[in-house]
Amino acid sequence: MRILLAPMEGLLDFRLRDILTRVGGYDECVSEFIRVNDTLLPSHRFYRYVPELYQNSLTKSGIPVKVQLLGSDINCMAENAGKVASLGAYGIDINFGCPAPTVNRNRGGAALLKEPNLMYSIVKAVRNVVPEEIPVTAKMRLGYDTTEHALVCAKALEEGGAKEIVVHARTKVDGYKPPAYWEWISKITEHIKIPVVANGEIWTVTDAIRCKEISGCKDIMIGRGAVANPALALLIKGTQYNRFEWLEIKNLLLNYWKSMETGIDGISKTGRIKQWLKYLSREYEEATVDFQIVRQLTNPKELETTYFSELFSQRK
Repeated sequence: MRILLAPMEGLLDFRLRDILTRVGGYDECVSEFIRVNDTLLPSHRFYRYVPELYQNSLTKSGIPVKVQLLGSDINCMAENAGKVASLGAYGIDINFGCPAPTVNRNRGGAALLKEPNLMYSIVKAVRNVVPEEIPVTAKMRLGYDTTEHALVCAKALEEGGAKEIVVHARTKVDGYKPPAYWEWISKITEHIKIPVVANGEIWTVTDAIRCKEISGCKDIMIGRGAVANPALALLIKGTQYNRFEWLEIKNLLLNYWKSMETGIDGISKTGRIKQWLKYLSREYEEATVDFQIVRQLTNPKELETTYFSELFSQRK
């Protein structure tokens, strides 16, 4: 089986992608979406989101990264996909799943699940301009506010030329509320011939096993579960038998903190550490305690001194 690492806007970016793929267990990653409107984006925009493009589209631990695009302008999506391909992308992924209201209001992400003909045209246009050796894939949800068109949307992606699709087993309206409807993914796998990757509500090894059994998928994608338990991919694959000790997790937090020395403002840095601690609190009581320590801190120097000083001294 393959395990794909999902993006999470504002947290699981190239920095955390590097850390988690160094931990191991992942076969492929997908970048945060790059929004395409009505213009050809400059190269530096793609490099900013996916600096792995400087390294043959691989993380430092050698895991390939697909570049994800989001937009509804057929020609512009194709033009930008061609640009990304010329920069050496391992693959192009198209986002038809983002549930964010600001994205949907601008006719992007999950909003396009109401327009399967447009989904088909976007994928086909991208496939037509991207060299054949570069895979074009897509991510979708079960629908916008109903699963009525789930099979039609999946078929549209297949007929447009997608090599594979990831299905998040909820509608846009469902958001991230449990449960995930893995049984709906099985209907999709029976309806199309291309590979389907199951996604949604995979927090544990048991979840992964049940998801595979119910969905009929060989491969899975994890995001929030990977952030809550950085050893999850290894545990699912059976190459790790216990979760990491808290000191190991705190060192990962420190590595993430240090990776944000450039390119992110101070408040955002502290916010990301708090956000990761909140996810870790699903698995670790220590994370709940530590979140209370940093909860009121917004000054990055104060957070570093208060929370990481002991680890810094140990590394000297």
